[in-house]
Amino acid sequence: MADVYHETVYFTGHVQGVGFRYSTLAVSHEFEVAGYVCNLPDGRVQVEAEGEKNEVKAFVQTVHDRMHGFIRKVDRYDSMRPAQYRGFTIR
Repeated sequence: MADVYHETVYFTGHVQGVGFRYSTLAVSHEFEVAGYVCNLPDGRVQVEAEGEKNEVKAFVQTVHDRMHGFIRKVDRYDSMRPAQYRGFTIR
């Protein structure tokens, strides 16, 4: 199986309890991406997204644009790896 572009993204700020995960899920329907979004115990939100590089980058940017008022910091880590997800979910 061919490798796909993958990003792990951590959003820091006032990102829990504001509909961040549901907004991210809604944005995922606009792009050809797979993965998930989840709250972390330390107050951050983690997004795992994979697919075509331009789609993943545009997806993450759109999440950032729509939720920018709640975000203080974004950490992004990318790699190429075998696909691990089908669809996009909230965890």
